[in-house]
Amino acid sequence: MFIDEMKRAAEQYGIVLSDEQFGQFRRYYELLVEWNEKMNLTAITGPQEVAVKHMIDSLTAYDPALFTGDVSMIDVGTGAGFPGLPLKIFCPSVRLTLMDSLNKRVKFLQTVVDELGLRQVECVHARAEEGARNKKYRERFDLAVSRAVARLPVLCEYCLPFVRCGGHFLALKGRDYEAEEREAEKAVRVLGGGQMESRTVRLPGLEDKRAVIVITKAKPTPKSYPRKAGTPAKNPL
Repeated sequence: MFIDEMKRAAEQYGIVLSDEQFGQFRRYYELLVEWNEKMNLTAITGPQEVAVKHMIDSLTAYDPALFTGDVSMIDVGTGAGFPGLPLKIFCPSVRLTLMDSLNKRVKFLQTVVDELGLRQVECVHARAEEGARNKKYRERFDLAVSRAVARLPVLCEYCLPFVRCGGHFLALKGRDYEAEEREAEKAVRVLGGGQMESRTVRLPGLEDKRAVIVITKAKPTPKSYPRKAGTPAKNPL
C-alpha cells in the first residue's frame, strides 16, 4: 500500500509529514497511476519505487535556508510534477509555477493541483526557451528547480533566466553530478550564475550517488539567452 511505503520512506529519510500531507501524497500517487495508463508520465509505478524515487527524491531539494518565508519557485520541464509538487506538499507556503512543453501533462498537473486543494500553483504550457522570454516569468523567481531534464550546461540555459539576482537554481542530479558541474562552468558564468555548490543525498534503501547542485544567480542573464527552442540542447554552451 502506497501510504505505508511513503510513511516508511519519510521516516527513513528523516522528514516529518502530517496526516493531511500523507493523504495528498497518496492521492497524487493514485492520479499518477491512473493517468499513466492513458499517457506516458513515468516508467516507475510501484508504490515503494514511487515513494522513494519520485516523492522522497524530489524532497531532497528542500533546504530550510532557501525555503523560508514568501518563496516563489518554478519547476522547469516538470513532467509529471517532480520535484515541484512534492516540494509544494511539503512546504505549502511556496508559490509554485509548473512549466512543461506538453499540454497533456499540464492538464494532468492541473488535475493534481485541483484534487489536492493546492493553492498558489500555476500550471503553464510552454517550452523553457519560450517561457524565459516572457516578462511574467523572466528573472521573477527566488528558486528554479529541475530534475531529469538535461545535462547541467543545457539545464542552466533553461533555468537560470527564470531566477532573480540573489536567487538560486537547484538541479537534482545522479551519479555523474561532478562531471556535469565541470561541464557547466562556462554556462554558469555566461548566464549570470555565481557560486556553484553540490550537496550529496542518499535515498532510503538505495546506494547510488545523487546530489543537489545549487547555483546562485549573481547577475542578470544576457538578453540573448536562452537561445531559440532546440538550440541549447543541440549546441550547449
